[in-house]
Amino acid sequence: MKSARRGTGTSRAEVTNVSRDGFSVVIGRKKRFVRFEDFPWFRGVSIAQLSKVTLPSPHHLHWPDLDVDLAVESLDHPERYPLVSRVPASARAMPKRSLVKERRRSYTVKKRKVSG
Repeated sequence: MKSARRGTGTSRAEVTNVSRDGFSVVIGRKKRFVRFEDFPWFRGVSIAQLSKVTLPSPHHLHWPDLDVDLAVESLDHPERYPLVSRVPASARAMPKRSLVKERRRSYTVKKRKVSG
C-alpha cells in the first residue's frame, strides 16, 4: 500500500494588521506583533514589500524584497537581540568615496623626467 502524496505545508508566514506602530505576523498558528521601534528596518517600507515574507525553516523568516532575515525567537524576545552596529563610529562619520574615482587614481601613473 502506498501513502498519499504530501500536501502543502501548513507552517507558513503571513503579515497582517499593519499599523503605525508595527505589524502582526502569523507563523503557523501563532500571531506575533513586530514593533517598528524594535525592528526599525521595516519602518517606511511599502505594504507589498512587508507582505512578501517567506518561512524557509520553522525558526527563520525572510523578506526577499528587503533583504532581511530574522530568527522567529527575536520576535518573541527582541531584548535578547540588541541592535548594535559593528562599524566604528569614526568610520560612520567618514564620507563615502566613489569607487570610480578610486579606480582612476590607482591607474594614474605620473611621468618622471629621466636625467642623464
